[in-house]
Amino acid sequence: MVNFRLLYKIIGSLLFLLGTLQAICVGISFAYKEDDSMAFLISTIFTICCGFILKHLGHKSDNTLSRRDAYLLVTATWTIFSLFGMLPYLIGGYIGNVTDAYFETMSGFSTTGATILDDVERLPHGILFWRSQTQWIGALGIVFFTIAILPSMVGGGSVKVFAAEATGPIRSKMHPRLSTTAKWIWSVYLGLTIACILSFYAAGMDWFDSINYAMSTTATGGFSTHNDTTQYFNSPTIEYVAILYQFLGGINFTILYFVLFKFRFRTLFKNSEFKLYITIVLIATIWIMYLLMTRNGYGMERAFRSSLFHVVSFITTTGIFNDDASMWPHITWVILGCLMFLGACSGSTTGGFKCVRGVMIFKVLRNEFRKILHPNAVLPVKIDGQPVPQQKLNSLLAFFAIFTLMVLLSATIMIVADIDNTNAIAIALGCISNVGQSLETQIGPAMSWSELPVYIKWTCSFLMLVGRLEIMSVLVLFTRSFWKDN
Repeated sequence: MVNFRLLYKIIGSLLFLLGTLQAICVGISFAYKEDDSMAFLISTIFTICCGFILKHLGHKSDNTLSRRDAYLLVTATWTIFSLFGMLPYLIGGYIGNVTDAYFETMSGFSTTGATILDDVERLPHGILFWRSQTQWIGALGIVFFTIAILPSMVGGGSVKVFAAEATGPIRSKMHPRLSTTAKWIWSVYLGLTIACILSFYAAGMDWFDSINYAMSTTATGGFSTHNDTTQYFNSPTIEYVAILYQFLGGINFTILYFVLFKFRFRTLFKNSEFKLYITIVLIATIWIMYLLMTRNGYGMERAFRSSLFHVVSFITTTGIFNDDASMWPHITWVILGCLMFLGACSGSTTGGFKCVRGVMIFKVLRNEFRKILHPNAVLPVKIDGQPVPQQKLNSLLAFFAIFTLMVLLSATIMIVADIDNTNAIAIALGCISNVGQSLETQIGPAMSWSELPVYIKWTCSFLMLVGRLEIMSVLVLFTRSFWKDN
């Protein structure tokens, strides 16, 4: 049976964390003397009180977290965080209904970056900071963050929680204790964020924009404090800074740790996933750059910057832009759509299918061609010299199948809702890959996320959740076997 008392206790403790994050926004609201301070104050008090209630309900739990408990905990945490995270929007009146508020919050925590707010510049500073903060916390995982700062909360179940929340089929550990690994990874993430803040400030942003854009960029999220994202600043320097930190956010953080802290630079270029990642970025950039120069009359530097920015933004599932891609040749939409599907590296802040799965598929196909000529040959699939268990290959096939089926089914539902074919596919693929590209200025006919029907917004919220938790962690909850006692 599910250990509900333990789940109550852990989620209650996590709500204390969420209340603390909301309290930070109270301070920002007071600092700027804006009217959102009361919304955050009420949200903070309510969230912490609910945390106390849940902690009380679970105070006699036995602290034994099973694998079943871990999967339910992770999905429940992300759902509940989005419910409590939408309170400032509703209480302050900045979003008028539950559907839009939940959509916006889930988009933040899942680092999708899709927004129903057509004019973010009218929002007070506290709300803008809250949007960025949800992305920054959700990027590496809400429960994973808790493992780093409060390892005793989940006790011996931390490995099971990590398996349920981490991205990618192959999860490497840097230390026998997962809590230590979590601290190191979050140290890399924090270091990247601070470096990004300073870089944006040096490039000409003020401190508030620097902090918000840094949280969004390193989290590969996409929320911004201006309607035109980086186009607002009209600064090539800022755009190159954004490219750099989006790209770094797409690298496996375990590899980044060895590069930045251990100075093992050869580790990076020996990693097959990173090699595929950088190769795809270079090929796609050169291809789109050529198209922009020959068909749209772009100069070399502008073509290079625009193509590289969008390629990195799509493959890292960030979703910010520096140009109007709706005016580009249609073949570029196909290229960007493929990048959106693939995503960057596992163990990073990005969504999508992940490059490591692309490497695995390529090696499986290569072995199949070899077996045609040598049917009795034993050809194991190896990643960086390590054999991949057959179980992982079976999981790869299942993941690819369910990923594709969910995109097709969701796109069909949206087409039935009178959304045009191009946008239906872009929305479905974007939400499950956690890419929140603006529909109004990017791919397909002009459309805002706020115009979507209510049930489509809930569908998108569900897609964002399953995309961030790699589908299986959520869908297993809907199977009969999960709820059986044995």
